[in-house]
Amino acid sequence: MKKILLSVSLLALTALGFIGCSQQKQWNREQRQALRQMLKDYREMVYLDNLSEAEYMLFADEVAAAIEQDYPIYTTFIEMPAVNDTVQVYVVTTIATQLNTDARNMRHIFPYNMLVQSNILPSGLDRTQQNAFYRCLSQKVNNTYPDYDSFVNAVINDTTAMSTINQLQQQCATDLFGWEIDIIEVVE
Repeated sequence: MKKILLSVSLLALTALGFIGCSQQKQWNREQRQALRQMLKDYREMVYLDNLSEAEYMLFADEVAAAIEQDYPIYTTFIEMPAVNDTVQVYVVTTIATQLNTDARNMRHIFPYNMLVQSNILPSGLDRTQQNAFYRCLSQKVNNTYPDYDSFVNAVINDTTAMSTINQLQQQCATDLFGWEIDIIEVVE
């Protein structure tokens, strides 16, 4: 099913391409390819890294369509001084829309292995324990951020948000497993 959707979306994007000047109303194939190349830089993000190639292509299609809709003239988009920041906002917003801070999806943003490596969770937790942690985390995130736009803004402004999210993770780990982390702040 995903392959069919991917094929249909690729055919639709190809059919939309046409020759025009720099002020064209729709993006051509080369311009879409350039945007997709920009999106490949985000493939290493935690949530996106867990997607299959077909799922990632559908994700990239969604981001590209949103950008193309908001910036119908390619040259206006690509010549913006903060074009990479704009792409990042669309990527994070699309991820947050897909996740909607649900316990099933929190594991994609904060995979268990990453939490073990960060010393948030102990290794060796079974599936039930992991599910309990993610339910706790999603509830705390939903209680901390009143709507998903504020969650997106928090993730984008990650210096304070990540420490807030990190605290929420630690609270759940402590509540569920008695696992406490000593945070040592390094001052230079």
